[in-house]
Amino acid sequence: MSTPDPRRAILAILLASLLYAGMGACVKALAGEVPLAQVVLGRNIFALPVLLPLLLRQGRGGLRMRAPGLHAQRLVWGFIGMATAFHGYAHLPLATVTALGFTMPLMLALLAVPLLGERMERARLLCAALGFGGVLLMVRPDGGGAMAPSLVVLAGAFAWAMAMITIRRMGASGESGVAIVFWFSLGCALVALAWSIPGWVWPTPRQWALLAVVGFVAAFAQVLMTEAYRSAEPTLVAPFEYSAILWTTLLGVVVWADWPDGWDAAGVAVLVGAGLWLWRREAALRR
Repeated sequence: MSTPDPRRAILAILLASLLYAGMGACVKALAGEVPLAQVVLGRNIFALPVLLPLLLRQGRGGLRMRAPGLHAQRLVWGFIGMATAFHGYAHLPLATVTALGFTMPLMLALLAVPLLGERMERARLLCAALGFGGVLLMVRPDGGGAMAPSLVVLAGAFAWAMAMITIRRMGASGESGVAIVFWFSLGCALVALAWSIPGWVWPTPRQWALLAVVGFVAAFAQVLMTEAYRSAEPTLVAPFEYSAILWTTLLGVVVWADWPDGWDAAGVAVLVGAGLWLWRREAALRR
């Protein structure tokens, strides 16, 4: 078996981050128009056709589950992370949701110690403390209306960290990237369908189009993200997701006039700096 190229994993993360930024903009455009459950449903239903060419290329064996229990864990954590992020897009600036999501690599670095058997380093603890200090600068828990949705997004970041660890375990067990994405999308669609039926609102043609874009773009992004985490160490590739802050900030300013203030910029700088410092230290230890 050939050794995975970490450069390809990093490139996949960069492209996936760009696609996820566009997906977030579409989700935010749907906020208040379509119920959250239906947005989650559309994101997964419209993702399935994108996977068909990959499934045909891999053949029938590409869908075989080698670790059904890990698929179930991936579904639970991924669904929580997706729903909480979409909730954040509806109530917070696009760049703020993205920045709060950047706590995921820090949580991942800490969770990798007990769950993946990686070593505990004081630098990891320090980076995590600095990163969450950056979160406090952005959220500024002063009783404002942004506090509750910010906490929801942070809970979702923890769920995404658990999902990434699960994906890493699935890769080690021999699961293909297409199988991981397909079964996750199908499972999420079924759960979201049951969730959305009681309060169903029939979308307009424009809303259907946005839901389709959300699903198509997310499918491509998820395949890239899953392949990156399946083939490389999580602490190596995760910091490169920070590139999304550039695109979400630009989209927020152009479309919604969400200009980040000084506190937001300082918080993002501290958070990104902590993550990059952690990544450089982990890479140096490997060398």
